[in-house]
Amino acid sequence: MTVFALAATGPALSQPIGANGDDFLYRVIQGDTLLELAGRYTTTPQNWRVLQQINHVADTLKLPIGQTLRIPFSIIPEVPAPASVVHASGQVMVDGRPVKQGEPLPEGSTLTTAAGSFMALRLTDGSTVTIPGNSAIKVDRLQAFKGTGLTDTILSVENGSIESLVAPEKTGVGRFEIRTPVAITGVRGTRLRVHAGDTGAQTEVIQGVAHLGASQSGQAMLKSGQGVSTSGKGVMGPVSALPAAPHLSKPFRSPQGWQVEFDPVPGAVAYLVRVADDPDGAHPRFSRRFATPSEVRFSAHGPGTHYVLVRAIDAQGLMGPDASHPFPGQAVLSTTDGKPVATGYGDQVYLSDY
Repeated sequence: MTVFALAATGPALSQPIGANGDDFLYRVIQGDTLLELAGRYTTTPQNWRVLQQINHVADTLKLPIGQTLRIPFSIIPEVPAPASVVHASGQVMVDGRPVKQGEPLPEGSTLTTAAGSFMALRLTDGSTVTIPGNSAIKVDRLQAFKGTGLTDTILSVENGSIESLVAPEKTGVGRFEIRTPVAITGVRGTRLRVHAGDTGAQTEVIQGVAHLGASQSGQAMLKSGQGVSTSGKGVMGPVSALPAAPHLSKPFRSPQGWQVEFDPVPGAVAYLVRVADDPDGAHPRFSRRFATPSEVRFSAHGPGTHYVLVRAIDAQGLMGPDASHPFPGQAVLSTTDGKPVATGYGDQVYLSDY
């Protein structure tokens, strides 16, 4: 499966809306001309003739506002745009070696996360990619348009999951594509998830619009709050509404650890619970699946504010949006003047409530 992420449109001076196949897509705004657009995106104004031909434009000086223009990637010059590793928890590898937080990640890297491990990447436009445990991801492309800085990213999910927040500043992207073996998805929006395994793949659009085409049979337009499963043979199932987000109580301590209460979500067969450093869950540290709300238990993994995130899972394996709630981290043993006490190895000493 391939996921093309066509990010939400940008400010009034620019309307990039992502990609479709081998073409970058641009939505015309008032004042646009083919000459100016050719110069902006291809750095060669004379390419206006190419754009006129492939888009069947009659009047190059009076483009219809709202028209979607195709600009071939083959005429858009690009420069390398390495990602950076902004979060690494557990056993995380890049090309078979341990990853270091903060290191640049070049095109062509292979990423793997062991069970219970997590990695988060930041692209040059601020997009974030979170990779949970038991995942293997190939970074096929990390480029940016020369001049405009729009990113051109292709990631292949060999196994596991990718959760992405694309172009959070709403500047748009040149291309953001996630591939798995069984389908192609074009996403107009900012937040999506893709999961792949031996039995097929799932695509979940949390925010935005996505066009999905299975490798063997089926096409669909997915809107916010919708998802679809594709079989291992590349046959798409029906489009379904994602499970709703649960309504969480304030987290509270118990002898068994931290808990949170919520009513069962209609259609849910299980719940995924994560603990993260941020309310969006981009930097997780704990993840576990529970069958019922009453079973949910979790803990902090250090001092400071943590966030528990809970999402419902339906019978197809599709996951709904997260509900998030903050809770305090572990207390640290301190001296009378407030300085943390360290062990002989330099580690902080945490206090246990029970």
